[in-house]
Amino acid sequence: MRRLTKKKALNLVKGLDAFPKVPESYVETTASGGTVSLIAFTFMAILAFLEFFVYRETWMQYEYEVDKDFKSKLRLNVDITVAMKCQYIGADVLDLAETMVASDGLIYEPVNFDLSPQQRFWHMTLQHIQERLREEHSLQHVLFKSLMKDSPSSLPPREDQPSHPPAACRIHGHLYVNKVAGNFHITVGKAIPHPRGHAHLAALVSHDSYNFSHRIDHLSFGEKLHGTINPLDGTEKVSPDYNHMFQYFITIVPTKLNTYQIAADTHQYSVTERERPINHAAGSHGVSGIFMKYDISSLMVHVTEQHMPLWKFLVRLCGIVGGIFSTTGMLHGMTGFLLDVLCCHFRLGLYRQKEDYPCPVSLCLISYANEEFKKK
Repeated sequence: MRRLTKKKALNLVKGLDAFPKVPESYVETTASGGTVSLIAFTFMAILAFLEFFVYRETWMQYEYEVDKDFKSKLRLNVDITVAMKCQYIGADVLDLAETMVASDGLIYEPVNFDLSPQQRFWHMTLQHIQERLREEHSLQHVLFKSLMKDSPSSLPPREDQPSHPPAACRIHGHLYVNKVAGNFHITVGKAIPHPRGHAHLAALVSHDSYNFSHRIDHLSFGEKLHGTINPLDGTEKVSPDYNHMFQYFITIVPTKLNTYQIAADTHQYSVTERERPINHAAGSHGVSGIFMKYDISSLMVHVTEQHMPLWKFLVRLCGIVGGIFSTTGMLHGMTGFLLDVLCCHFRLGLYRQKEDYPCPVSLCLISYANEEFKKK
C-alpha cells in the first residue's frame, strides 16, 4: 500500500515537470545551429565579464536632513600665507553673537611669499584640479571614494634656502568656533578685546607696508581629511595697491561621509568672492585685509558609498544568459523557416507539394534532382 502511494506521488511529481526531456534520437544537430550557439556563448561570456565590472563599481548616495546639532563647536582649519611680516598682522574670529575667538590655536611663521620650483609645481597642480572640479562636478564623487591618499594635503617644504630674509607670514593651525555665522579675518595689527566687540592695533603700522596679497593653501571646516580638496585651496590673490580689501562669502554645509575607506563628520562649503580698493575719497570705505564671512546651512548631507548587492548581480547574470539564449533560439528558428519558404516557393519553383504545409529543404532538393534525371 505504501509502495503504491509512493508511486502515485512520484508520478504526480513527474507530471509537474516543466522541463521535459527529449530523446537523443529525436535531436538533430546542424552546422548553422552550432554556429549560432557559438556566437551566443561568446556574447554571454562578454556581457557576463562586463557585468562583473559593473558589480565591482560603487556610487555615492546623497540624503538630506535637518542638522539638529547646534551645541557642538565647529573646527576651522587654516593655512594662509600673507605678503606682510607677522608682527604687522593679526587673525581672529568674531561671530554673530559678538563672541571673539582669539587666534591661540594659530601659528605665525615667517616665510617667503615666493614659492620654490617644487612648491610652485604643487600649487599649479592644485589649481589645475580646481579648474577641472569647477567644470566636472561629478569628479567630487571620485574624490570622496578615493580621498587621493597618494597626494600631499599641504604645501611641501621648501627644498632651497632663499638668499633674502622672509618678508611674509604663514598663518596655519585650527580654531574652534560657535556654530553660528561669523567672520574670520586677517587685518593690520594684533587683535585686542573691546567691550563693544574687538579692535586691532593698526595705528603703529605704516600704510606703506600694507600688502594683502595672499595665497590660501588650505581652508576647511570640521574634521580635516587627508587628500580632500576644498573650493578655496590653491587660491592666490595679488593686491594691486597697498590699501585693498578681499572678501570671501562662504556657505557651510554639514556633511557626514561614510565610505568603504573612511567614516567622518566634515563640512563642505561653497564660496563667492569680491575684492575692491579702499579709497575714502572715492567713496569706497572699509578696512584693508582679508575677510571670510561664513554662514552655516540648516541642512545636513549624508554621503554614503553604495554597492550592488550580490543577489541583484546574480539576477542580472540570469537575465543575460536567459535573454541571449531565448533570443538567439528565436532568431535561428525564424531564419530557418524563411530559408525553407524561399527555397521551396521562389528559388526552385519545380516542386509543388500537395499538402498545405511547405516542404522542407531536403525534400525540395530530392524532387529537383528527380526532375533533372527524368529530363536527361
